[in-house]
Amino acid sequence: MKKIDTPLTQEIVETLHAGDLVLVNGYVYTARDAAHKRLVELIKDDLPLPFDINGQIIYYVGPTPPPPGKVIGSAGPTTSSRMDGYTPLLLSLGLKGMIGKGQRSEEVRNAIKKYKAIYFLATGGAGALLSHHIVLVEEIAFSDLGPESIKKLLLKDFPVVVAMDCYGKDIFK
Repeated sequence: MKKIDTPLTQEIVETLHAGDLVLVNGYVYTARDAAHKRLVELIKDDLPLPFDINGQIIYYVGPTPPPPGKVIGSAGPTTSSRMDGYTPLLLSLGLKGMIGKGQRSEEVRNAIKKYKAIYFLATGGAGALLSHHIVLVEEIAFSDLGPESIKKLLLKDFPVVVAMDCYGKDIFK
């Protein structure tokens, strides 16, 4: 099991290979399809993004409200292919990692290799368990989207598997 810290550097990305088990530590950002659409609109309008995307990981999640005494509710991954239309542009701007579930398109697979990024899988259906690895939550943009707003999460030993690495290897192939 490899432990990595965010933000991701090129050196970290290059040490990860499809099939590796990884524990992620540090800050990541949440965004699902509605938030991705808004990020792309900001880019097209030449407006600043709500966070510095360079070296970051986006977790495809819309967490549930936190129960009493917790920082977050269930926080399981959503289907990553819903973000495929937006992903190559974000990778071209310095996004280095994504956490989700399921396969990605050929276009995204090629962009991951071209921009030397990484795609991680989190265990679907285990949102309550995964939430125990999220120690801090801060909403940073698009609050009108409710659970799909962009949040900054602090992860501690968040378990993932490398699904696609920067060398073009893909555990689905």
